[in-house]
Amino acid sequence: MAKLTLMRCLFVFLYSALLFSATSATTDMIDVTALQDLFSALNYPPRLTGWKSVGGDPCGEDWKGISCTETSVQSIKIDGLGINGTLGLQLSSLLSLKYFDAGFNNIQGEIPSNLPPNATHINLSFNQISQNIPSSFASVKYLRYLNLSHNSLSGPIGNIFTDLLNLKQLDLSYNNFSGDLPVSFSNLTNLKILHLQNNQFTGLVTFLAKLPLSELNIQNNCFSGVVPKHFENIPNLSIEGNVFVSGVVHSPLPYNPWNESNALTTMSSTVKNYYTFLEAYIQNHKWLGITSIVGVVVLVARCIVALVSIHIRFSHRHKLERLEIIHHTSHRLPISTRIRAPRDSPEQQSIRSSAVDSLRHIPSFRNCRTDRFSRIRSLSRRSRAPMTAKLYTVADLRVATNSFAEDNLLGEGSLGSVYKGVFHDGEIFAVKKINMMPLSLHKEVKFIELVRSMSLLRHPNISSLLGYCMEHQQYLLVYEYAGNITLEDILHSAHDDGRYLSWNARVWIALDVALALEYLHLTIWPPVAHGNIKATNVLLNDDLRPRICDCGLAVLRPLTCIKPSELPTGGMGYNAPEYGMPGIDKTKSDVYGFGVLLMELLTGLKPFDSSRAREKRNLIKWASTRLHNFNYLEEMVDPAIRGSYSALALFRCTEAITLCTQVEPEVRPPISEIVELLASLI
Repeated sequence: MAKLTLMRCLFVFLYSALLFSATSATTDMIDVTALQDLFSALNYPPRLTGWKSVGGDPCGEDWKGISCTETSVQSIKIDGLGINGTLGLQLSSLLSLKYFDAGFNNIQGEIPSNLPPNATHINLSFNQISQNIPSSFASVKYLRYLNLSHNSLSGPIGNIFTDLLNLKQLDLSYNNFSGDLPVSFSNLTNLKILHLQNNQFTGLVTFLAKLPLSELNIQNNCFSGVVPKHFENIPNLSIEGNVFVSGVVHSPLPYNPWNESNALTTMSSTVKNYYTFLEAYIQNHKWLGITSIVGVVVLVARCIVALVSIHIRFSHRHKLERLEIIHHTSHRLPISTRIRAPRDSPEQQSIRSSAVDSLRHIPSFRNCRTDRFSRIRSLSRRSRAPMTAKLYTVADLRVATNSFAEDNLLGEGSLGSVYKGVFHDGEIFAVKKINMMPLSLHKEVKFIELVRSMSLLRHPNISSLLGYCMEHQQYLLVYEYAGNITLEDILHSAHDDGRYLSWNARVWIALDVALALEYLHLTIWPPVAHGNIKATNVLLNDDLRPRICDCGLAVLRPLTCIKPSELPTGGMGYNAPEYGMPGIDKTKSDVYGFGVLLMELLTGLKPFDSSRAREKRNLIKWASTRLHNFNYLEEMVDPAIRGSYSALALFRCTEAITLCTQVEPEVRPPISEIVELLASLI
């Protein structure tokens, strides 16, 4: 009996032990199923020793790379095994998984949308993963480390970082990502290390400025704009291979338009440092003559200006491969008929879709820099090109304009009057009658050369010069007819009938005008400065497609017989501070005038209005002190478009204005960089 009792006790003990062992070693079946799915998606690699496609106990058995806490899988470490396949579809079932490392393999396909929701560490680097980052990453809220580098990921990144407040290290380097950085980057308030190098990112780096970064690498992208001053506080910073304000830069620039509206430019700071040095030197060497000191100061200043000029010219030779945004659509965004800009209709969305598609045809490039001037120099000199403009007689143009009748008057400009002309074949042209003084033979030759040059300009956003007349001391130019409405009319004279330009229409108009200036400044050789950028010189057709007129004609202004007091006031407020000074790059003055035009589009206000309060008469001077305060900025925006844009779009628009309207012409960026900035708003 005692023996039987002993055997029963032993049996109960062994049974309890087995039961306890089975309970503690049996993995949650949901986790087992997820690992079996992963094993299958990876093509059952033999290097994953212990893994089973059917059954098995990952936590109780020795499955390679698997670590558990009790009955749940907590870590998967299968890096560097040379395995291929995909990542399966059931990773989201691993609710206890914290650590997932599959780097340094040959994994292909997409990142699955079903991600482990509680993971803190995900490494998929050095694989062959393609497509884009799934939006499901936004739900992995405990993530602290994410490495997707050295893959084939591409496309713009969506706003997936909004809730990833715990992320401390992010590596997206060596992929094919493009587009601007998402706004949600600004939410990564715990991020310490960020690697974005060797992609095709564009736009601004503003969102990175106030992150608590100790290491930032954005090399070899296509970022533009300005380098935020906060970058100076990042111990390990690499920004080479981008296109910032002064071209491809290799160190942060001491300029930030968001916080320092009156920041010193690089050149002026250098000059100031030299003055400080010389002042101290004088204090220690009283015997040095004042004349010598003045001579040294002048010499140093001239050398600095010369060096900066050489640097700017050199940087232009290695400019960014410009965005070739070609608008072949036959329709554009219509004028809004309501004060609050309405949502786009399905037809407008279709129009915009076709326009955006044209942006997608931009060739991809790893290196933003290219030598455009080698192509420009290959063009034959324009002075050797044949005259393409037709020669008209005064009689021809009198008949076409009904003897320049007042009924055919289209407008008055700084060079003379413009009339509508209808020729015998029914074609309509615009005839500009220049109030020119009698010219000498030498100046008439110059006039013909100017006509020859301007007649070669061919751009969808430039009014083409088709003919000319220089008979009986009369000088007339014949242009294609681009409509009888100007940007000035739409912005300042059309409010009575309830018509307003929407935000989108204004952005498109600004981009088109900037593209026309880019053509004049960077495609034509030698470069052509417009010389008179203003709203009255921006013609709009029925589809609101702009064409700028009077290209290059500003050089004729000294030859006209119009007195300064008789000039129309429409040009006031557009002139750059260096207006009238000799030896200044006129293309930089164009950039300034465009910045004023952009401010006019944003605010709906004239650049100069004597009826306003004294401090508000000059729009740029008044607004420049308010551009960096969001509350003031919102108040300045035209009420017709207020609220129809994102905060990011508004800030980028104001950055473009700030860059264009810098007092020193050397600091203003080439118009090509403004084209990039505006293209990011589309």
